Amino acid sequence: MIRPLWLRTSAAVGLLLLATSVGLAQRRHDPLTQSEIDQVRDASWEPQKRLALYVSFARDRLTKLETVRSDPKTKDRPQQTHDFLDAFLRIYDELNDNIDTYVARKDDIRKPLKVILEADTEFQAKLRALKDAADIPAEEFHQYEFVLTNALETLDTSTEDHRTLLADQEDAAKHKRLNSNSNAKYGGKPE
Repeated sequence: MIRPLWLRTSAAVGLLLLATSVGLAQRRHDPLTQSEIDQVRDASWEPQKRLALYVSFARDRLTKLETVRSDPKTKDRPQQTHDFLDAFLRIYDELNDNIDTYVARKDDIRKPLKVILEADTEFQAKLRALKDAADIPAEEFHQYEFVLTNALETLDTSTEDHRTLLADQEDAAKHKRLNSNSNAKYGGKPE
């Protein structure tokens, strides 16, 4: 049976689009190193450790960003600034996704939330300092302005959410509605 030309052409175009989208998805690398991925996996059922790791990884990206920005020998500073900001934002988004997971499980994450709120303040100060830096040429700033603005807006919104969540967690703890040990509930294994 011979298939019509339009059907074969449509199938070929569909396969080409699929291959292209898979290729583009693979190009965007994970912002975490393999060692960091292993650490996160090892702490998967320990909210305090896992959330602290994400804070540490986000802080590390901002420290590397500051190093790149202060080194006069840095080549392609605007692109590296963009890339470190993007990595920071992706890690921070993953932190928030993990918070959502632990909240859905009704885990007690009050201690890590206090650490996260302190980090939020630190991160906001560093990013605002970058945004307000007077010595950055306008051309350079425009190359990473969008991701910087996005990171600041995400931090501002998340900080408010984290404060609200901490208050909610404090209230839930008073009424004993939180799981103090998620490992005990799940037998130390994934759900």
